[in-house]
Amino acid sequence: MTEFADVVRRRRMTRAFLPTPVEPALIDDMVELAARAPSAGKTQGWHLVVLEGPETARFWDVTLPAERRAAFRWQQLLDAPVIALPFSDPDAYVERYSEPDKERSGLGAGRSAWPVPYWTVDASMAVMTLLLAAEDHGLGALFFGVFRGEGELRAALGVPEELELLGAVAIGHRADGEQAGRSAARSRRSSDEIIHRGGW
Repeated sequence: MTEFADVVRRRRMTRAFLPTPVEPALIDDMVELAARAPSAGKTQGWHLVVLEGPETARFWDVTLPAERRAAFRWQQLLDAPVIALPFSDPDAYVERYSEPDKERSGLGAGRSAWPVPYWTVDASMAVMTLLLAAEDHGLGALFFGVFRGEGELRAALGVPEELELLGAVAIGHRADGEQAGRSAARSRRSSDEIIHRGGW
């Protein structure tokens, strides 16, 4: 294991992978770390559908059909040996906040009672922890949106309709010579640009 600050500074979105398999035990370990992310009421209302090896073709066949692949900029992204799909479960939060220790909050009344969708917040923090865990294990990872074929994908994977898909996470060993993404040249904001001490 490396120092936390080093892991955070090294982490980047990886778009070029080797097809080398990732040991299932490594995935289990990374998910166990992600499960330690903050969770409102310790609801832990997120799930991960993991496709490994040849199973990843099920994802790409739906979201990036063969006729569109030749023009796809990130060809080695298709070599990622793991595609993980994070889902949040809004109903789990409503049910949790209907329990005796949380019912006074009023958040058990339904999704509309929540001023912020904590199911999305919590699942996002778990995904960020997963990305850091991948880096700490010497692996590359990429979080990206699923912009087409979600309905077909959900049906093919048997995902309950009440769960909300956040996107997809590709995980694997990095390939050499990866091109940086289009946004890589943008400068990173400094703490002075971000912090508003004492008010806006």
